[in-house]
Amino acid sequence: MTQSSAIRNLRAFIASESAGGIMLIVAAAIALGVANSPLLGAYQGFLATPVVFGAGDWVSIDKPLLLWINDGLMALFFFLIGLEVKREIVTGQLRSWKQASLPVYAALGGMIVPALVFVAINAGSPENIRGWAIPAATDIAFALGLLALLGSRVPVALKALLLAIAIIDDIGAIAIIALFYTENMNVGALGLALLPAAGLLLLNRAGVARTIPYFLLAALLWICVLKSGVHATLAGVLTAMFVPIATGEERPLERLEHALHPWVAFLILPVFAFANAGVSFAGAGIDALLAPLSLGIAAGLVVGKQIGIFGACWIAAKAGFATMPEGVTWRHIYGLSCLAGIGFTMSLFIGGLAFADPAQVDAVKMGVLSGSLISALVGMAVLTGARTPSDRATHDAPTGSHPPQMFESRS
Repeated sequence: MTQSSAIRNLRAFIASESAGGIMLIVAAAIALGVANSPLLGAYQGFLATPVVFGAGDWVSIDKPLLLWINDGLMALFFFLIGLEVKREIVTGQLRSWKQASLPVYAALGGMIVPALVFVAINAGSPENIRGWAIPAATDIAFALGLLALLGSRVPVALKALLLAIAIIDDIGAIAIIALFYTENMNVGALGLALLPAAGLLLLNRAGVARTIPYFLLAALLWICVLKSGVHATLAGVLTAMFVPIATGEERPLERLEHALHPWVAFLILPVFAFANAGVSFAGAGIDALLAPLSLGIAAGLVVGKQIGIFGACWIAAKAGFATMPEGVTWRHIYGLSCLAGIGFTMSLFIGGLAFADPAQVDAVKMGVLSGSLISALVGMAVLTGARTPSDRATHDAPTGSHPPQMFESRS
């Protein structure tokens, strides 16, 4: 892949995710409006609608609509994440330690510190500790959507850094789900999952570029993983690892990425937001926000992300472990750290895995929504007043002169 085509792909990705972030905001706002209106009963009843899929006596899946959204549609979201992760590791920003070091340090700080903040606040509430991973997540679509509203005030390098941090964050979230939120494992079903996985490996080794065989085997893999007790969305990530980046002149991975992006950004994630963001505030006061579970999540997203990401970047840069991207200032890094506290999609998703009690689920939603909102407002305020090096060059340049090019593409 040439340098210019890589830059075009990055810009197209950012544009798609940014527009998707705006769609997420709209879907979440509609869900909150419906949940706090006379339509609440209809909303809850709609999500509880039983949907049954069966194939004779061999397999039967009976779940409410909400779980089909969270287990089924979100598997496609995780499939897209898997494709992006593989591309970034093989050909993108994570292909070398020099390029990946700063976002790796930032992502680790942005996962560890929020979890510690949550645990500290919930130390006296052991029933809540299972939610420690909720504030560790970052919603890339929301964050990039807000960055898009700032236009050229935000360097492209900052958007690329946020993208890399979010991808590494997603890798961490996937590992957390696999290790800590898998229960009652059915070893037989998990063993059967090896068959479609082996089929995917054979397709990869044979250099098959057509996508239909991958999707057929992926559907079988999803069913086996679902029946095994391991969260079914992980089947999407596993499938992505077998999709070849290039086969001759064909580029299956890139083709699938481009084909799936609009569906994920404009349908799957907004549907997930509508189904999961609807929380009723009836009878809820300041006490609900200050309860350990919701406060721990909100504080983890707002305070933990800022300290974790900014602190990790500062230490890594000052110690010489990593270098700052060209054109990015410390104010930009701080604003990014704030925006990374928008945990929305993945935080709600992990919250749904962590708790089954409706009261705890509502507390999770309240913590995620309040923490994400505060993070968004603070991040936008910080970045709105930030000046880029090109701004300073323009201000200091003599009349009639042109500012130097600060964002030339580099290998």
